[in-house]
Amino acid sequence: MKTTVNIYLTFNGNCREAFEFYRSVFGGTFPHVSTFEEMPPQEGMPPIKEEEKDKIMHMSLPISKETVLMGSDTSGEWAKGFKQGNNFSISVNTGDKDEANRIFKELSKGGEIMMPMSKTFWGSYFGMFTDKFRINWMVSFDENPHN
Repeated sequence: MKTTVNIYLTFNGNCREAFEFYRSVFGGTFPHVSTFEEMPPQEGMPPIKEEEKDKIMHMSLPISKETVLMGSDTSGEWAKGFKQGNNFSISVNTGDKDEANRIFKELSKGGEIMMPMSKTFWGSYFGMFTDKFRINWMVSFDENPHN
């Protein structure tokens, strides 16, 4: 797999509505939709609040063979930083773990790391940061990629 770059949008509770709108424009199907209720408990993290369980944890809509629009609702501590206008990230997906580490290390220099590169419960090697220009990034490597 070569490295791809896509846009990841963050919403304040209306991700599903927004993606239904985008699908009405671009067509297609949602190969992946998951809610916060489906997230397993995380050590050191409070349980998901009842009113947040139906919010979207991750959703994707392929636009072309190589372009995917992705998104989620913000939740919990992450919601404090939500501001319409800064609610997107650039998502970099690589086919090589070393390349994911290199991209993360280089792009995050002088920035703020929110989530260091690590194995996630959804099976990706993943990290998040804001670069020195205040642009939000996500870097991911999937050993066993799915849709």
